[in-house]
Order: sequence, then structure tokens, then C-alpha cells
Amino acid sequence: MPDLQKKPTLSSHLWVIYLLSVILLGVIWYFQWMLGLIMTVVLAASFYYSIRTERALLDEAEQYISTISHRIKKVGEEALLEMPFGIILYNEDYNIEWANPYMNKFSEESDSLVGDSLNKLSESLIPMIKENKDSVSIEMDSYKFHTIIRKEERLLYLLDRTDQEELQQMYHNDQTILAIIFLDNYEEITQNMDDTAKSQLNSQVTTVLNRWASHYGLYLKRTSQERFLAVGTKEILQKLEKVKFDILDEVREMNGADNNPVTLSIGVGVGNISLPELGELAQSSLDLALGRGGDQVAIKEDQGKVRFYGGKTNPMEKRTRVRARVISHALKELVKASDNVIIMGHKSPDMDSLGAAIGVLNIAKINKVKGHIVFDSNDLDTGVYRLVDAIKADEELWSYFIEPDEAEEIITNRSLLVIVDTHKPSMVAIESLLNKTDYKVVIDHHRRGEDFIDNPTLVYMEPYASSTAELVTELLEYQPKGTKLKMLEATALLAGIIVDTKSFTLRTGSRTFDAASYLRSKGADTVLVQQFMKEDLDLYIKRSKIIERAKIYREHIAIAKAESGTAYSPVLIAQTADTLLTMTGITASFVLSERKDGRIGISARSLGDVNVQVIMEKMNGGGHLTNAATQIEDTTINDSEAFLIDILNEYYEGRESE
Repeated sequence: MPDLQKKPTLSSHLWVIYLLSVILLGVIWYFQWMLGLIMTVVLAASFYYSIRTERALLDEAEQYISTISHRIKKVGEEALLEMPFGIILYNEDYNIEWANPYMNKFSEESDSLVGDSLNKLSESLIPMIKENKDSVSIEMDSYKFHTIIRKEERLLYLLDRTDQEELQQMYHNDQTILAIIFLDNYEEITQNMDDTAKSQLNSQVTTVLNRWASHYGLYLKRTSQERFLAVGTKEILQKLEKVKFDILDEVREMNGADNNPVTLSIGVGVGNISLPELGELAQSSLDLALGRGGDQVAIKEDQGKVRFYGGKTNPMEKRTRVRARVISHALKELVKASDNVIIMGHKSPDMDSLGAAIGVLNIAKINKVKGHIVFDSNDLDTGVYRLVDAIKADEELWSYFIEPDEAEEIITNRSLLVIVDTHKPSMVAIESLLNKTDYKVVIDHHRRGEDFIDNPTLVYMEPYASSTAELVTELLEYQPKGTKLKMLEATALLAGIIVDTKSFTLRTGSRTFDAASYLRSKGADTVLVQQFMKEDLDLYIKRSKIIERAKIYREHIAIAKAESGTAYSPVLIAQTADTLLTMTGITASFVLSERKDGRIGISARSLGDVNVQVIMEKMNGGGHLTNAATQIEDTTINDSEAFLIDILNEYYEGRESE
């Protein structure tokens, strides 16, 4: 680096030139002194001029450097004191030692922040500094700051990001959403109406929806008799979520034929994606809402969990014989085209799962295709062991039951895998089988959840049905006349219906009795069903002990928590919840207990006033409006009870605010 304090007379290159000139001048003097004299004068003049010019240039450079230094210093001072961002120095006790004038305007009590704690700016600052964070976002007096932390210098830079945040919020609020609105039971309600009544109902529904759309700023277009398309923004969606889509209640208050309420299902697509993708997301949401029984809203984002609203009423039975016949025919064609049929229910199978599996096995036998039922003998619940013993006594029927290892060996990519009584991959008996074949059929009566088996070939999901056994029985009715249903097989199907309907008292429609009548005509033995459903005395005593620990919450909800350290089967706690529901004044019951797998099981039951499905879904479970359950990992039974009560409080506070 050059020494700026030392002022050289001439630059080094000039000294070299003059040195060479002096040498040449000496040569000239030697040969021609007269010419040498003249050149000496010229060289002296040139030397004098060079020294003056060089000094002038140096003076100008010094002046320029001095001016630049002054300006830089001045700019530095102004940046420190006048620039629109905050600078704060703090001491070891996290008190402010110095702040630039920009930050002093945030001092309420005095003209300076000096001496105040950093907590005065934001309570999150000190914890973030202690955690060695490089930056943090804080808010002060409606200003939003991105704060850069220099812990070693005990220095903070606060950059105003208020306008940027507002732009981001504006962009977020203006994102487009698409909603598909579907009248769930329009066809069923209007089929017996005359033209005048149908026109009045159409006009009434359209008026209500148009008024609702106009109030919130939605664009609404009717695309068919029972379908509407709505376009809005994310800001509008937030308003609708805040009132929990009260349009569902408003439409439900309208009565159609026979005083049946009109219900809506709405599928909403949200996300920073293209409009075609948004439309597919909205349609997928609507399918999900309808699969859960309708009368609700499903909101799907391109990223994030699905949100649900509504679903307060029991779904009306609106299945048609046409759909059952079409599904039965499609299933027959799939069975005939397959190498073999592998039937699988859920883990710890119950009566409904086993009965439905036996029914599907008969469909395979009728169509002369080899069928097998996957049965894990190590995952057998005590509630079905009498049925299993009866099946084992029938050697021919038992020969169709295979262990998971054998199923892995015989399944091919052209096998037909039929999943009954569940649609969640995590709940099936052997999840690895789902990836072993290209052909999968799902038959289930539960409300559809977000978690669903990938790429099924055929789906027959009817949340209006009492049980999967009922659905399979209807499919059997439309199969070709062939192998006669055995008494034990018909009894197993009937047992599935009776268990899931609590002896025809819950979720029972006219189609349920039709299916039971068909099975009875095929030899189903109701006395044998009662024998299958009998329970041991020690189980009765265990259930009574859990009931003894029950507490009443909010006057009509029973919560029973089993003693810690004792594991109970899912069937036992489900039976306990059913028993609690028979008590006077109880409209909903929740039973919690430890399970053998280390998780906490919760079984929930309701008479319909409380949507236990929504409550269990918040605990990563699911089910029906009146019948649901969940299993929670890595927790204790006391923490699970506290979690349940928090969700119940949230549920009731939401209902009271509606």
C-alpha cells in the first residue's frame, strides 16, 4: 500500500527518462559542446515543468481524496442516524445502550429507548438471541420488522418489512379458489314432485345461494339442476370458514317432499396452482365430502391437510338398486378377468369385516374363480372367536382362509384384491399386498377419509349403509344364479349387519331389512348369531369396572377412562361405549384405554346430536357421525383424556358461536 503521507517529487518512470536523457546529454557534450549546452537548457526547462505538473496533480489527488473521505464520513453518519431502519446496541443484561433516531419514535414514555429492556420491543427477541438465532420477525406498533441479530457485537438491525408483508398478504388473500356446490339429495326429493313444486324448490334454492354468494362476493353459476360453480378468493374463503359455512344450515332448513331436508355438499380447491388443477382439486374435495355422507364442506389445498365443516346430520338413505346392480356387474367382470381373488379386511377383523369377506368369496365362487380370504390368526379379536371357531369346523369354508405369508406368494399383478370394511391403507390387514397387484376393489360403508387406497379399479362406498355386510349382500343378489349360499355364510353376513346396527337400532334403513330378509331366506340362523355375540363373564365384569369409572361431562356426555397399566381390546371399549349410551340422559360416550400395542384407544358413540366423527378426526381417527374411534401413539391415558376434553370444548364453543 502506498504511503499517502509522503509526497514524492516525481514518479519513478520520469526519473528513469531523465536519467537516460542526462546520459545522452553527456554524449552530446562530448562530441558537440554547443549543441550540448542548448540541450541542457531545454532539459532543465523540461525538468522544471515536470516537477510543477507532478506536484499539481498530487495536490489535486489529495484534495479529491480529502473530499471523498469527508463525504464518506458524512454519509456514514447520515446512514447511522437518518436512514429508515433501526440500529440498536444492547448490553449483557439485554438492556438498550444506544439506538439510532429512527428507533426512538417507538419509545412511548420518553424520547429515547436507552435503558429499556429488549422485551419492550418484543418478548421474542431475548429468547431468540439466547438460542443463537441469526434473525427473527417482530411486530411493533403495526410495523413488521425483519431483525438481524449480531450476538458477538450485541447489535440488532431492524429492517421495515411492513409494506412487503402487506403485499404478501394481499397476494395471499387474492388467490383464486374454486368451489363446486352439489345438492346431495335433489334427485330423491324431486322424483315424486310435480313440475310446479319442483320449480318452486329450484327457485328457493337458487335464491338462497345467490343471496349467500352476493353477500360474500362470490361469483356463482348454476351448471345443472343439482350443481353450481362458485369462484372467489382466499379472503372470502377465510370469512366463510369463520362462520363455519352457515349456508349448510340455511339450506337444510328448506324442506322438500315428505318434509325431507335439502342438503348441500361443497368441494373447495385452494392453492397456488393452475386453474385446471384447481378444478380437479375442487372435484376431488366434493367426492370426499359426498363419500363422507354429504351435508358438509371439504376444503383441499395443494399442500396441507383437508379441512371439513358441517356433517351434523345423519345421512339420508339414498342408494338406488340401479347402482348396486351396476357395481355388482362391474365386480363380476373384474372377477372373471382375474387370475384369482384375494379378499382382505381390516386389522383385528370384526363380524362385519369377516362376514363381508365371506360374501365376496361367494361372488368369486359363483363366477368360478379361485378366491382366498387373508386371515392373520395372530391378530384375532376376542369378539369374533366364536364365529372363527364355527368357520374352522366347516373344513371346506376354512380351506379358503390363508395366512399373510401365503397370500404374498399367490398374489400376482393380475390378481383382484378386494378390500372390505375399510378404505385406509394403514388399516388393512396386510398393507404390502396393496402394491402387488394392478386391480383393487374397495367396498366400505364408512365415511371417506383423507387417507385412501391409491388407484383403486372399483370403489363401492356407501356411508348410508348400515354395514359392509349389507352392501355385499346386495351385490350377491345381482350375481348369476350359481352356488347356493351356505347357512353359515349367510349367518356370518347377518351377524355383521346385526353387530353394526346394534340389533337394528342404529343406522338402519329399509335396505338394511331387505338385506336381512334375503339372508334369512338363504338360511341365516338368528339364534346362531346370538351365540356368536355372546360374551364371557370376565369380559362383562371388565366392562362394568370401566363403566364404574365414568364421569359426566357437560351434563350429557359420558367419559370413561380405564385404569392405567391395563390393556383392553378395541371391541371391549367399543361395547363399553355402547353400554354407556343406553344410560338415561347420555347422548354421547367416550371410552379410553391402553391397548396391547402401546397406543391409547378411544371409542366414541353418539345418538346423533354430537358428531363424534368430527371429534375423532381431530385426534387422527374417523368413523361415522354416531360411531367413531381413534388410536393415539406416544402418549398417556391422562394426556389423551385432557386432549379429548380440549377438543370437546372447542367443538361446543364452535357450535355455540354459530
